Amino acid sequence: MKNYEGIKVFTGNANRDFVRSVCNSLDLEMGDCDVTTFSDGEINVNIKETVRGYDVYIVQPTHSPVNDNLMELLILIDACKRASAGRINAVLPYYGYARQDRKTKSREPITAKLVANILEKAGADRVVTMDLHAGQIQGYFDIPVDHLSAMAELADYFRPMNLEDGVVVSPDLGGVTRARNFANLLGVPIAIIEKRRPKANVSEVMNIIGDVEGKTCILVDDIIDTAGTMCQAAAKLDEMGAKEVYGCAVHGVLSGPAIQRILDSSMKEFIITDTIPLPDNDAVRTKIKVVTVAPKIAKAISIINKNQSISSIFK
Repeated sequence: MKNYEGIKVFTGNANRDFVRSVCNSLDLEMGDCDVTTFSDGEINVNIKETVRGYDVYIVQPTHSPVNDNLMELLILIDACKRASAGRINAVLPYYGYARQDRKTKSREPITAKLVANILEKAGADRVVTMDLHAGQIQGYFDIPVDHLSAMAELADYFRPMNLEDGVVVSPDLGGVTRARNFANLLGVPIAIIEKRRPKANVSEVMNIIGDVEGKTCILVDDIIDTAGTMCQAAAKLDEMGAKEVYGCAVHGVLSGPAIQRILDSSMKEFIITDTIPLPDNDAVRTKIKVVTVAPKIAKAISIINKNQSISSIFK
């Protein structure tokens, strides 16, 4: 069993406040490095301290601007590899391109697999990520992958409400397993929304399977992007007689009209985690609440560094 010189945590420019929170939980200083660009937009990395022999963790979610954040991560991995780091762990709280995980039509890429290949080729020895859009993405890697979940943190937000009349609602058929797991954490039943999607980012609610009349409904998903599905689902639940509707998701991509849609929706609150930064706007935060998963990422880093069992984090 290899003994490393210690832990060092670095990041690019994607979500520095989140990484500071991770480092605070570990009682570590964030690694000293500059990630800047040349005048033509090329990314330049300057690591200002030794990493030779260290167990290095590069924490970088790959949200918008996806390609910039991904390239920063890859270049940081390469820099640490060439500086003789003992082990390089790529920590992606949000794994971009995860929704492109299979071929659904001719001549379509499987970009989630491409990203996995690139991370390995760059020099990552391990990947730590959270709530992948499709669990099978773990199998795209030939290196260890630790797949964490933020469902417990989201459930902790709702648990003090004592939702005796609560029901967890999956906004589509593909999220039933997630909804069931979330409902088990809260001890409530589930309902399912059946819908069809005419084209990308456009959805139409068709039917609700389950009892929602007079219930406090919690819509749950892994990613909230344009928020069209979630807001249409909330409107349908209201139409079907729900008492209150809440929404929650792990990754707040919130692109395009998403924030305004949520603010204008019938949802009482919408809860996300801090894997992706939310705009620092008081009007937004009146309805969109954030729970942190930084301590869980920090705990995973500590467990991995000590070569202990990661399964303890799920108990």
